[in-house]
Amino acid sequence: MKNILHIISSPRTNGSASRTLGNAIEEKLQEAYPEHSITTLDLLRTPFPHLGEEQVDAWFIPVESRTSEQNEAVKRSDDAIAQLMASDVIVISVPIYNFGIPSALKAYIDHIARGGMTFQYSENGFEGLVKNKKAYIAVASGSVFSEGDYQSYDFVVPYLKSVLGFIGVTDVSVFRAEGLGLPHLQETALEKGIESIVIA
Repeated sequence: MKNILHIISSPRTNGSASRTLGNAIEEKLQEAYPEHSITTLDLLRTPFPHLGEEQVDAWFIPVESRTSEQNEAVKRSDDAIAQLMASDVIVISVPIYNFGIPSALKAYIDHIARGGMTFQYSENGFEGLVKNKKAYIAVASGSVFSEGDYQSYDFVVPYLKSVLGFIGVTDVSVFRAEGLGLPHLQETALEKGIESIVIA
């Protein structure tokens, strides 16, 4: 049984290329793993709050010493980490907005990247604790960022690969629907992105 977690970060429902590309990856995964379960985390419908003092302070208090209010403050983060840990495969659908990820995805990452939970400090530096997982990133963009003049403007794929690697997820595949805003590419960009999907 493969547990698949699909994280959707687009604020759009209709016409979202990253959703479509991510759903195509999900379909390929269902074909590859007939025995599977899928959990969809749509950050548009269930957004995570930006971190506040209450949450961060509670993280650094031992569980046995927390008040009921402090336990409630970290519950959303704890639940998200448990969901992540229970998955075998992670799909992240993400559009490139102003060269970066949507703030909803950043808020989610801030809740799941926690010392002692998804990474730890060791004598050799940081050690990721989210292990033995495969990640697929579905990226949609108006321009072309995988090569050419705007490659250095891509702060999405390098960032997500870095964050995933930091918490222990090093097996990452990226598929792109790019050039969606360019007249000479937009008609075929999504189709090419879907055709490029390989499950490994």
